[in-house]
Amino acid sequence: MDSPLRGGIVGFGFIAERGHLPAYAAHPERFEIAAIADPCAARREHARRALPRARVYDRTATMLASEALDFVDIATPPSAHAAICHSALEHGLHVICEKPLATSEEEALAMLAHASHARRVLFPSHNYHHAPVIRAVRELLDGGALGEVHLVTLQTLRPTHARGVSEWLPDWRRDRRYAGGGIAMDHASHAFYLAFDWLGAYPTSVTAHLDHRAGLGTEDGFSCAATFPNGTAIAHLTWNAGVRKVIYSLHGARGALTIEDDAIQLALRDSGEVRRLTAGSDWMDASHAAWFSTLQAEFLDAIRTQQFVGRHAIDALQSVRWIETAYASARAGSRVLAIPPVPEPPWLARSLAG
Repeated sequence: MDSPLRGGIVGFGFIAERGHLPAYAAHPERFEIAAIADPCAARREHARRALPRARVYDRTATMLASEALDFVDIATPPSAHAAICHSALEHGLHVICEKPLATSEEEALAMLAHASHARRVLFPSHNYHHAPVIRAVRELLDGGALGEVHLVTLQTLRPTHARGVSEWLPDWRRDRRYAGGGIAMDHASHAFYLAFDWLGAYPTSVTAHLDHRAGLGTEDGFSCAATFPNGTAIAHLTWNAGVRKVIYSLHGARGALTIEDDAIQLALRDSGEVRRLTAGSDWMDASHAAWFSTLQAEFLDAIRTQQFVGRHAIDALQSVRWIETAYASARAGSRVLAIPPVPEPPWLARSLAG
């Protein structure tokens, strides 16, 4: 794989223009974005200005039929992810896809199965793994700072929903037709895949509550508690906060880690020692372009090593299952609902084993 991979971006909104594209452009030896598809004429003009050498299309199908590509980057609202993914896989292309992978377990499972059978990589944009502060936490855990983690809390505080581009439905996240849900569908994936990593397992049950303070089509507050084989994760996400912030905590036999944006505090139980460090992650910059650069390098490595349905893709499926079950719990008056083990067709069993 000496030549850069040729890619096409589907959906040229904020995150594609400000996050994905600059990360690709920073590594021309790895990637060349040769085509962009977007149904909005004004966004197509933005694409032409941002990438004059790329060909720009109004329909994904036309782009796929006209271009010799290696991969597709899906950066549309979630309701379109599954259909675009299947089309790209049918054309023999690898796929990198924004979170959530899909808006239902059925869709997500079908996407993973298709990728496995097509022998093409399906890779989710789980970019929070690549924030410097999250990488610093992983190093502390790998060094045994806490021992086995048994409790994780995750707060995502936002004063409003993320606005889309002004030229096309800036409030699409409040419209279920496009978003598939509210803040849980939009942002819970980030919290959930971090919980999977830190607890080293997947949840077995969940109880959840939704808030609709704005009275719009999708929820603006989400709270849940999930039981894991080895502990608990508690998540609270809101678009009604007074500040933009993430606050996480991890608790183990030896102490606790608290993360507030870029600040980390490690408190050791036996000695009473408290250590403080920072890892600049620039959380206020919603584009996270620097994080996407290392994520895209992992995508390239997955292609090289033929990890068609790897651990991140399984995490993406599990995130969708958690979200879907949490919605069901909220509809049932916050009843505790089981999240059964994933059915294991042979292709998925092989992926989980690898």
